[in-house]
Amino acid sequence: MRGDGPDVYWRRRMSVLVAVLVVVAVVAWACSSGGSGPERTSSAQSTPSVAPAADPLLAGLRTLAMGTATPSPSQATPKTSPAARPRRAGEMCTEQDLVLSMQGGDEKIYAGDAQPGFMVTLVNTGPVMCKADVGPRTMEVRITSGADRIWSTADCVSGPGTDVTELQRGVPYVRALEWDRRRSSADCRSTPATALPGTYVATVRLGKLRSTKGVFHLR
Repeated sequence: MRGDGPDVYWRRRMSVLVAVLVVVAVVAWACSSGGSGPERTSSAQSTPSVAPAADPLLAGLRTLAMGTATPSPSQATPKTSPAARPRRAGEMCTEQDLVLSMQGGDEKIYAGDAQPGFMVTLVNTGPVMCKADVGPRTMEVRITSGADRIWSTADCVSGPGTDVTELQRGVPYVRALEWDRRRSSADCRSTPATALPGTYVATVRLGKLRSTKGVFHLR
């Protein structure tokens, strides 16, 4: 080999280099041809796409639902409530048209034989004249002491106990009454007991209407 000249040495080196380049070219060609062949197509088909196409069946159902959806309350057509029938004069009063109140006597303390006095008022505030039952059973004045029911105008009423009267708009119906300081009961005992000294509360009621409480004392 020492006898070979420099030209032989360099020719050998160039041959090796060319062989290496050929190998690299072959490998590169194999990779490029394999990536564009059927195997690459199969790989692409097995990999899920980022943005899949919409399912036609689901799209159709969604379109149908949007077409038959119920409108929201804000979009729905408001329903018009029927007009209230005008009130006619002479009909029975409604509780919304009435104002019920009661005032006690000037004295808050009743000593000896003094009898407590009260004044009941009922006012029609409706648009027209109406009728109301102001009988002692319907428009009841009741006196209590704590949980004890002491006296009531609805006890021991003779006859039907009704009294239907006309109430003109704004004109009060007034009833004045006194309590004889005796207890009353539904069984109408002949000799009712006298109420004891103490604190008592008087109210008047008509259906669901209630007056304010009137507090007084017996001595």
